[in-house]
Amino acid sequence: MKLNKSIFLVLGPLLFVILQQLDPPAEMPESAYDILCATLWIALWWVTEVVPIAVTALLPIILFPLMGAVDISTTTASYGHKYVFLYLGGFILAIAIEKWQLHKRIALHIIQLIGTNVKNIILGFMVATAFLSMWISNTATSVMMLPIGMSIVSQLKDNPNTIEDENRIFGKALMLGIAYSASIGGMATLIGTPPNLVFAGYIQEVYNIDISFFQWFKFGFPISIVLLAISWLYLTNVAYTFKQKEFPGGKAEINRLLKDLGPMQKEEKVVLAVFIGTAFCWITRSFLLEAWLPGIDDTIIAIAAGILLFMLNAGEKGERILDWKEATNIPWGIILLFGGGMALAAGFEETGLARWFGLQMTLLEALPLLLLVLLVIFSVNFITELTSNLATTAMLLPILAPIALELDLNPYMLLVATTVAASCAFMLPVATPPNAVVFGSGYLKIPDMVKAGFWMNLVSIVFLTLVVYFLLPFVWDFEPFGFTSKFELPPAN
Repeated sequence: MKLNKSIFLVLGPLLFVILQQLDPPAEMPESAYDILCATLWIALWWVTEVVPIAVTALLPIILFPLMGAVDISTTTASYGHKYVFLYLGGFILAIAIEKWQLHKRIALHIIQLIGTNVKNIILGFMVATAFLSMWISNTATSVMMLPIGMSIVSQLKDNPNTIEDENRIFGKALMLGIAYSASIGGMATLIGTPPNLVFAGYIQEVYNIDISFFQWFKFGFPISIVLLAISWLYLTNVAYTFKQKEFPGGKAEINRLLKDLGPMQKEEKVVLAVFIGTAFCWITRSFLLEAWLPGIDDTIIAIAAGILLFMLNAGEKGERILDWKEATNIPWGIILLFGGGMALAAGFEETGLARWFGLQMTLLEALPLLLLVLLVIFSVNFITELTSNLATTAMLLPILAPIALELDLNPYMLLVATTVAASCAFMLPVATPPNAVVFGSGYLKIPDMVKAGFWMNLVSIVFLTLVVYFLLPFVWDFEPFGFTSKFELPPAN
């Protein structure tokens, strides 16, 4: 494995140097060819993870200006995109929720509310995980839910009334339920998973169109609800079946965990108030708050909430809800990766590479739109099984947008298809962080994940294809065929 990584470490820059000695393809501007060479190097390192993907995301800062393709100011400006700061504000809010264990209380109350028979326990965990994943990173959510889930599984294992092998089956279903719902929940909101913000950032960067929190929510939330229901029914009725309907001692275990938390403290109440206020502002900004504050933006709301958490007192001793020590836990690598994706998008547009890709894809004109959407979702779904969903989205959006325009399609059709498909990799531990987290529980083996996840992948591919084709144009009010004046092909340099 070390040998392979060493090879790719050298192969990336070597491939770049070799390609630079060749002439660009017909009708491709020289600066566009430079960006293409750099993109191949970046893509190779992203796919193989020969160095941390966040480190690879810094390559445009070196390569683009030195090649003369995009100047340093334009390149580095992408790393300070407004959606980078929206994500930063979301991370600060998530850190406060985790610090004061508000997420654990929310999860346990949801599980208690839904019920404690075998199937309902799994549903409760999935609903709680999905809800938290809408606001907190899916990695943090799954890490937090894992020990709660394992305590429930051990409760079943230790009960003398448990049917033989029922504990093993329940453990597998519950672990997969946590992983699936962490990915599915993130699809509901703009800050729920990185690909959503990459899409919004790309649209804003290239076409100067603002995707509001509410605009994404009214499309993403129904998808999450339906996919969550499908995955629960699949896990509890198809992938695994349970002879034992009631969960001995399940309710008592949930009550014990809630009792251990104790009564809700002032700190939790403060964080909950900020959380509810922030969510309300995000959801109502586009149709309510802008009437009072025309300059308000989702990023402003996120940063204001983050600053407020550093201002508010936590208790009698003068401690604040957050201090900078906690802020160091922000996943800065994801923020750099997001910036690298925006830099690539800027490079594609500035140099005319995006336009050139669009002109090469005339063969796709013969495909019906439904089949084209299916092809994109299918490809992204299985590519993401082996690569970072953020890196995959960042690489594909600048390529697919000009293809859509050249085919006289509204770019939303292919870009949204790519974005949602990137969050639906259910087969392998390496596909998403939640998959890796639950795989580490010891209840699952790779064949278990592949067997259950393959069919979930296929179901999600069909479902997302139908949703993007039929629902997206209706919810966002646009015509799939033909594009508005907002979507204009940038001139080639």
